[in-house]
Order: sequence, then structure tokens, then C-alpha cells
Amino acid sequence: MGAGAAGASEQSLPVRRRFEVFEMHMVIYALVEESTHDDALATGKTVFDRLVGADPHASAVFDYYVTFDEEDTSVAGKARWGELPTAAPVDSDDGQDLLERGWEATKEEFERNLDRVKEAIDELSDEEIMRDEDLARHAFHQVGAYDGPTIFLYTEHGTGIRHRGQLDRLLEESEELWIVPADVHF
Repeated sequence: MGAGAAGASEQSLPVRRRFEVFEMHMVIYALVEESTHDDALATGKTVFDRLVGADPHASAVFDYYVTFDEEDTSVAGKARWGELPTAAPVDSDDGQDLLERGWEATKEEFERNLDRVKEAIDELSDEEIMRDEDLARHAFHQVGAYDGPTIFLYTEHGTGIRHRGQLDRLLEESEELWIVPADVHF
């Protein structure tokens, strides 16, 4: 997947165990309905392929991805974030941990950008917002984003999970739901 494409130094990257955005990398999660670990990982990779534009009918949201079963990179995946399950049933302890991290990260990014929008509306003129002063318009865009660096959870169709009701519905309607993490570069 071109792990060297990020251009990061392979010598000095610290291993990150928290799920934060770090040097244009983040961990995202695909929620897929499958019956086995291997099938879940394969379906998760299909989701990530769509999100990097490898599917001819999809546009790229991220530059590339590395799943946590890949051993041949020293700048992404395990090398950046430490050991994670390659895929886990959502109802397992590992699955619940990954799901919580993904949802909390999505919620925190939404709230951070919403605060920036509110501040821009309170403090900037219409003209200043139009000129994108203090990246106000960027914050507006991020609040409305359907995918990309503010969305951490995705369905098996590559659709970003943007609100709790959508996530709860997916959790309730799925019989054998797995969560598959990947390190993405944007």
C-alpha cells in the first residue's frame, strides 16, 4: 500500500497507543457483518480500498491504508499505533474497546469543529467567514463531512457513521458484526 508514501522518517516515529490523529495518520474502523475473522478482515479491506479510491466507482477520501495484519511497514499500522486486533467481534471486549474509541474520536472531532463554527459566527463578520479567516469555512465543511478525517467509523459500504442513532441502528440490526481497524493517511 505504499507505506513509504507518507515520507516520514522510519527511525524516529514513536509508537502511539492512543487513537489520536498523528502526523496526518489516524485509525479508522470498518463495521462489517461477517461470520469469520478472515471474512471480516477481507470485507474490511474492501471498505478501506473504497476509501482510498482503489474501487473504480469510489473517490479517494484517504491516501492509503495499512491494516494491523501487515508486517512490512515501519511507518504505519503497528509501527505507529502498537498492537491492535486485526478484526474483532463487536460484542467482544476488544471489539467494544475499538468501537468506543472510534465513536469517541468521531464525537470529539465533531464537537471540536462545531465549537470552531460557533466561535466564527460569534466573532467574525460575514465577509471574514467568506474569506475563510481562521479557517472558519473549513470548520463548517468538517461539521458537515460524511467521510474523511473527522469520521472514524464506517459501514461495510464505506459510508461514514456520523451520529449515534445511525451507529445504534447498525448495532441492533446486525447479527454477526465485526470491527476492523486500519491506519490511514490523509
